[in-house]
Amino acid sequence: MSTGPSPEDLRALAPRVLGALARRHGQFDACEDAVQEALLAAATQWPAEGVPANSYGWLLTVATRRLTDQWRSESARRDREAAVAAEAERLAPAVDERPADADDTLTLLFLCCHPALTPSSQIALTLRAVGGLTTAEIARAFLVPEATMAQRISRAKQRIKASGARFEPPPPAERDRRLAAVLHALYLVFNEGYTASGGAELHRAELTAEALRLTRDLHRLLPGDGEVTGLLALMLLTDARRAARTAPGGALVPLAEQDRGRWDRAAIDEGLALIADALTWSPPGPYQLQAAIAAVHAEAPDAAATDWPQILALYRLLAHLAPNPMVTLNQAVAAAMVHGPQAGLDLLRPLEEDERTAGHHRLAAVRAHLLERAGDHAAARAAYREAARRTTSLPERRYLEAKASEGTR
Repeated sequence: MSTGPSPEDLRALAPRVLGALARRHGQFDACEDAVQEALLAAATQWPAEGVPANSYGWLLTVATRRLTDQWRSESARRDREAAVAAEAERLAPAVDERPADADDTLTLLFLCCHPALTPSSQIALTLRAVGGLTTAEIARAFLVPEATMAQRISRAKQRIKASGARFEPPPPAERDRRLAAVLHALYLVFNEGYTASGGAELHRAELTAEALRLTRDLHRLLPGDGEVTGLLALMLLTDARRAARTAPGGALVPLAEQDRGRWDRAAIDEGLALIADALTWSPPGPYQLQAAIAAVHAEAPDAAATDWPQILALYRLLAHLAPNPMVTLNQAVAAAMVHGPQAGLDLLRPLEEDERTAGHHRLAAVRAHLLERAGDHAAARAAYREAARRTTSLPERRYLEAKASEGTR
């Protein structure tokens, strides 16, 4: 035993070990279980015994043994027991000698975001197989029972197996669609961490950190993809505001009222450099445009100096490239800042008939904000109360209830 990665680095090693195992033996579901057991063994043994000099090799050896044990325990495969055990032992040293820069993260991400899976299953499997999180950690992050998350992950692996998917990159004709699914899964993980959909905390820092780590890995593997770069820039520019989004007591602080001195300047500088560079060589895509919008906010020294005409122009382009109700909601705010609150309210009307947003608390909250700016305080209070009833986030509810009561004091 000697110096080496700390137990916290286990998550970074997980995709390398799983990739080596899955490529050699197939059966992604069995290999993933074996790697999880190896990670748990390391988390238990390394703090007491020290970190092995070759932590990757240690994990691979343990995972290989666990995989062999799984196969040995299955009576239907008893006739393969000796061959499997011998093959596993024969291949382990060869895998240990793979080049240090060999990386299966991208292949794993493609597999975890297989089109046979629902978005929620893609997220859960990505966090477990690529992120190295335990089922219990993922369940806590998404506020569901561990048994529920275990079933979701198990069903996801069964669907991948039933689809006949192999551990290999997708065919060229499917690559762009599969990469879009990977980016969407990482985007959803980040958003859930940045503004939790429920519970007492506004943030779930472990999710934003994991989304950033995985997106950095993806950018390292695909530095020439503009949308991968755009997503990383968007995460950095958005997460840079995290410390200023809550008051000392945990109350939500809206963007216009945040102390910009608390923003993470290093993250902002990195995000600005990434998006400025990407827009010089890549056709703008949805993530790049969202990053460009975040960059405009980041460059303003205070809320009053925000270049709202530029933001509105970017939202119009985003609505053309990737129309969806949340883009329209944000576009309505920008339109109100440039052309007055009625212009924003006009953009909201179609969303009131859209089943995706008609009952969403964000629609009511934006409507309340614009009504308040228009001077219709009674209607604004009613809309704030409606938004407060609809949200499952306690910090958001408290903020919205406080806004609703402002005019009655």
